[in-house]
Amino acid sequence: MAQGRVLFDEGRCKACELCVHFCPKGVIGIDKIRINSLGYHPASAVNPENCNGCAICARMCPDLVIEVERE
Repeated sequence: MAQGRVLFDEGRCKACELCVHFCPKGVIGIDKIRINSLGYHPASAVNPENCNGCAICARMCPDLVIEVERE
């Protein structure tokens, strides 16, 4: 099975949660502790070991905040 790694430009994330809702593996969540420079709780990888590199999250992100690397 393919492995992937999801990377975020957290400073630009507006916490719309589209990536969270569309991730089929539950990799992404909203960081309820940190706040970025825009005043939002950014998305982050909460279960990075589950990432299969499908990049659905990156395609759904309206602000192009997400990059996915495949191994």
